[in-house]
Amino acid sequence: MPFKDLFRGKGGGKSFPVKILTLDAELEFNLPWRATGRDLFELVCRTIGLRETWYFGLQFEDSKGYIAWLKLEKKVQDQDIPKRSPVPFVFLAKFYPEGVSEELVQEVTQHLFFLQVKQSILNMDIYCPPEMSVLLASYAVQAKYGDYNPATYQLGMLSMEELLPQRVISQYQMTPEMWEERIRIWYEDHRGMTRDEAEMEYLKIAQDLGMYGVNYFKITNKKQTELWLGVTALGLNVYENENKLEPKISFPWSEIRNMIVDDKKFTIRPTDKCSPNFVVFSKNSRMNKLILDLSIGNHDLFKRRRKPDTIEVQQMKAAAREEKMRRQVEKDKLAREKQLREEVERQKAELEQRLLQYQEEMRAANEALHRSEETAELLAEKSQIAEEEARLLTQKATEAEQECQRIRMLSAKTEEEKMHMEQKVREVELLVSTMVDEGERRASEAERLKQELIGARKSEKIAREKLHDFLQVVNTSTLHNSMQNISTLNSSVLNTTRNPLTLPYAHSTSVLATSMGGSNMDMTSASELHELTMENGEPLSTTLSQPELTSLELFNNTDVEQLSLEIEKERMEYVEKSRHLQNQLRHLKSEIEVLKLEEKHTILDELYDEQVRTGETKYSTLRRTRSGNTKTRVAFFEEL
Repeated sequence: MPFKDLFRGKGGGKSFPVKILTLDAELEFNLPWRATGRDLFELVCRTIGLRETWYFGLQFEDSKGYIAWLKLEKKVQDQDIPKRSPVPFVFLAKFYPEGVSEELVQEVTQHLFFLQVKQSILNMDIYCPPEMSVLLASYAVQAKYGDYNPATYQLGMLSMEELLPQRVISQYQMTPEMWEERIRIWYEDHRGMTRDEAEMEYLKIAQDLGMYGVNYFKITNKKQTELWLGVTALGLNVYENENKLEPKISFPWSEIRNMIVDDKKFTIRPTDKCSPNFVVFSKNSRMNKLILDLSIGNHDLFKRRRKPDTIEVQQMKAAAREEKMRRQVEKDKLAREKQLREEVERQKAELEQRLLQYQEEMRAANEALHRSEETAELLAEKSQIAEEEARLLTQKATEAEQECQRIRMLSAKTEEEKMHMEQKVREVELLVSTMVDEGERRASEAERLKQELIGARKSEKIAREKLHDFLQVVNTSTLHNSMQNISTLNSSVLNTTRNPLTLPYAHSTSVLATSMGGSNMDMTSASELHELTMENGEPLSTTLSQPELTSLELFNNTDVEQLSLEIEKERMEYVEKSRHLQNQLRHLKSEIEVLKLEEKHTILDELYDEQVRTGETKYSTLRRTRSGNTKTRVAFFEEL
């Protein structure tokens, strides 16, 4: 019934609290006492904005401690829910798609699957080899933090417990810093990838793991051999007790006609009437009912995938394509703006570099001018000293001349005095001559220093004029370049703003992810998975009676040709990317192999290594386990 009738109807006053836990949120509601499981489920889906509801369910723990799924058609209070307040439920994916890139449309759906698969790998519910664990961790980091930025990235910011399974960490003699460095190397390669793209790449790689999308149940056959029954999107798998990685036999949904639960006995009727029924036994009837519930849901989705999409799904896919194109246009616009900004920043850096160069040249010129001024001052001081010395020598020469005149006047006294005076006169004349020569030399030196001072002052004047002209040239050039860059930037921004964006019509698709199982594993194409799943059989439930449109009716010839070209282009890009990833995985495996602790090697590790040696993949194993007719496989099951 509609929500408004459910909450506003008469007698709806009595309610009880419920708590819904998702992998990234916690919701609480007051639910009317008469509300059904569908009422609660749709309320949760509307709250989180989920439209692809057929994959999910509400899980709880019943009174006996068993895991159960809330039945949508029964009232919540009529089911064996926990007697606690608020009543706890967990919102989880109940069914898995065959191909995540083709089936998951909404981003919220992809995000919920990403969180659940990531948690299953960390909890070791899904086996993941060490080298692939590092690759998946790098995608998880890209989805959480965005593009790698060396300026903000700090060693130790990644928590290994949130990225790698504890089994992988304990198997190698490696520190958290060593693991983080290997994750960071791949993290750098994911630059430009958005959150939803990184999460989708994570899921495309994880879906090729052997234990992905399998619900395991402990069973026995008629010989009381302990086995595992795996319920998957493609059918039922039977595993040996010690090997949950490789099924021994498989039964696709197209070969299963009906299932009957009788207490602990579970009977499966093949569509081939010549084949006998095969019976499995479980621990209790509750487990058998859970197996039946999951089998019916997976079988319904198996049939649904092989029919044309409903109008609702077509609308969701069209909206998703438009949203993807819109985001791609925005991404391209941002990339262009980023490129333009980087160009402006580069020009700005060049101008700053030139400005620094000019400043350095100006500083050198100022230093040269300062040195010339100091030289001129020094020469002036030397000239002044020389003039002072010349003046003193001239004064001494005058005094000596006066003394000579006085002596001549006294020379007439006596001859002896005359001779003595002549001797003294000769000495004085010699001294005077020497002093005159020295005075002339000092005078000429003073004149030379004076001329050097005049030359230095002229050089100083010329240097000042050159510096003034240089500064005028630098200022004019810098102003002209800055104005030209600003004008160019404004013109680019105005053109980007005025030109309307045209959304190109494009259709995108993705090929199925190749198997990343190890160094020697073969790539499995989308056609192999198609070969596994496109098998006809009698359905468990009624088919859809309303006419439905096929997706090809929505395209014209031009669109189909364009789509084909884009598909081929994406296929080639994906093949090249897969080859590159496989080379990186092989390199990482060989690099960490020397640090491995053999005593920590588990049974699943040995089984996986054997798969790598034999070249087996998840899809080749499924083809092998489905070989032969149904009767032969039923007989093989009974003999296990």
